[in-house]
Amino acid sequence: MTEGTGAALLLVGCGKMGGAMLDGWLAAGMASRVVVVDQAGLPESVAGNPLVALASGADALPDGFVPDVVVLAVKPQVMDGALPSYRTLVRPGTVFLSIAAGKTIAYFERLLGEGAVVVRSMPNTPAAIGRGMTVAVPNSRVTAAQRELSDRLLRAVGDVAWVEDEGLLDPVTAVSGSGPAYVFFLVEAMAKAGEAAGLPADLAMRLARATVSGAGALLDASPQQAADLRKAVTSPNGTTQAALEVLMAADGMQPVMTAAIAAAARRSRELAG
Repeated sequence: MTEGTGAALLLVGCGKMGGAMLDGWLAAGMASRVVVVDQAGLPESVAGNPLVALASGADALPDGFVPDVVVLAVKPQVMDGALPSYRTLVRPGTVFLSIAAGKTIAYFERLLGEGAVVVRSMPNTPAAIGRGMTVAVPNSRVTAAQRELSDRLLRAVGDVAWVEDEGLLDPVTAVSGSGPAYVFFLVEAMAKAGEAAGLPADLAMRLARATVSGAGALLDASPQQAADLRKAVTSPNGTTQAALEVLMAADGMQPVMTAAIAAAARRSRELAG
């Protein structure tokens, strides 16, 4: 990649996550050229963009196209069949950036060859609206410049943290990867509890959705810790304290969440083999 010209990118898979990343790269001027491999074709948002081309597969890339980054955004279950055809792109100057859950660095090195430059990352679904949280880990062949480029590409859909210990991606998956589902379930539980307290179902759900999304936005905008924001809502002997005495009891929310995170992390390790 030449300084200031953007990167040559190959995007393998252009579903919700891949499409969101593509939109972010183009909006930020990160790409000099993007070739997309996806059987569904190009998203409407990039149709007609002169920087973006569509290819049917690894054997149909434009002549002379050498990507700086191959972003692997296909579903994990189809990765086995898709990946070997990209072995011809393995070289020191091309980094393979995976956003596929459960696929380890060793897996990519096995299917691509031990010379592959690999960054494994774990995003979450809010990346589809540019509010994701991604954790990434490089293999030993990733240069500082390739890590920086990968970081910028991932930041197109949200925040990014880097770790050096790949084993941490199992608890990462349990906390942030699966985490949106826990938040959605919290909304469901609050709405059902509201109904049990006498609210109409539609109003209970409206209150639960708005409260959780609003509280999340407040947390994001505030420099205060979550515990401090919680305490600010909690008046002594008030309604919030009454509820928190149940949620924060010895058999309340914390031990349940700890057990849930442990179960998800355990399953992540099992799936990775």
